[in-house]
Amino acid sequence: MTTRPPPTNLLYAARPTIFIDERENPALSAGLLTMRIEENEEGLAHCELTFGNWGTTGGEVGFLYFDRALLDFGRTISITAGDGDAQAEIFRGRISALEGRFPQQRPPELTIFAEDALQALRMTRRTRVFEEMSDGEIVKRIAGEHSLQHNVSLSGPTHSAIAQLNQSDLAFLRERVRAVGGVLWVEDQTLFAAPLAERDAGTVELTYGQRLLEFTALADLAHQRTAVHVHGWDEQAKTSISATGRTTALSADLSGKTGGFDLLEEAFGAREEHLVHHAAATQAAVDALADAAAVRTARRFVRGRGVCEGDGRIRVGAHLKLNEIGAMFEGVYDVVEVRHTFDGVEGYRTAFVVERPAIGA
Repeated sequence: MTTRPPPTNLLYAARPTIFIDERENPALSAGLLTMRIEENEEGLAHCELTFGNWGTTGGEVGFLYFDRALLDFGRTISITAGDGDAQAEIFRGRISALEGRFPQQRPPELTIFAEDALQALRMTRRTRVFEEMSDGEIVKRIAGEHSLQHNVSLSGPTHSAIAQLNQSDLAFLRERVRAVGGVLWVEDQTLFAAPLAERDAGTVELTYGQRLLEFTALADLAHQRTAVHVHGWDEQAKTSISATGRTTALSADLSGKTGGFDLLEEAFGAREEHLVHHAAATQAAVDALADAAAVRTARRFVRGRGVCEGDGRIRVGAHLKLNEIGAMFEGVYDVVEVRHTFDGVEGYRTAFVVERPAIGA
C-alpha cells in the first residue's frame, strides 16, 4: 500500500445546522451537545439531539426549553450537516419525545427524539385483507391512507388475497416489499418502494487514510448458498409449486469479480437452501420470493463497517467507492445502514454499514 497522505480537510465545519418548522435556529445549533441519527434499509429514520437546557431567557436565569415554546411534540425538525460538497440534509421528521436530564456535574440538558414520516405507519395497527392487488398497489393504497405521496417501482404478482394480521402498517409494508426484493423509505412526504439497486442516492468516494478513518470488511461464506429454492402450494390447482432464485439483478455488481455462491461451491461443494412459504400461492409469487431471497443472500457476502469524516451525502441507498484498502475489498459498495453523530470531542462523524456480492482479484 502506498504511503497515506494526511486528511484532505485539516479544518472543516463540523457543527450541524438545525431547522424548526423550516426556519433555521442558530441558537439551537450552537447549543447542540450531541446528535445521533440512524437509518437502515427497513425504513424509519430516528433522530436524537441533546441540548444544554440552562441559561438566560427573558432576562432571567433558568431552564431554556421546558416552556415548549420552541421544542414541542409534533414540531417539524430538519438537520443539515457536512462541509462543502459533503453538505446535505440528513434528517427530516417530527418530534415525538422530550427527555429532561439532570447530570450531577453538568448543567441540565434536554434531549429530543424524532422520527421521519414513517412514524404514522408504525403507530397504526390493523387486521384486514387485500384482494386482487399487487404489492406495489398495496404500497400505494397505504401511502394514500396516511396522506403520503408515493413513488413505487416494484414488480411482482397480483395476489388473490393477502392478509395484514395484527400488524402495523409499517411492519406489513416492510414484509410485502421485502417479498419482492425491494426496500422502503420516505423523503419528506413521499413514500418510496423500489429494488435496492434503483435507490440511487449518489456515489461518494472515500480513501483510507484521508476522509475514511477506519473500515472493516468481512467476506463470509457461512450464510451463502449455491442455490435458493422456494416452495409453496397452488390453492386453485391443488398442487405444490417451486422456483429457484435468480441473481441476474446483481450482474453489474458481479462483473469481473467472484461472487459468494461460486466461491462456496468451489471451496465446499453444493450447499442448497429450501424455503417453504405459506403466502406462496401462485407460481408468480413463488418466483418473486425465490429471486428476492437469492439476491438478498448473495449481496450480503461481503459486509463492511466504517467511519469517516462527517458526510451528509452518505445515506441508505448511496454507493461508496472505497480506495486504498487492497484489491480484495476496494471498489463500490451499497450503503444499507448509516449513523450520523456529533459531539464536542470528535465533532461530526458518519458511521456506515455496506454490502456487496463479490470480492475483487
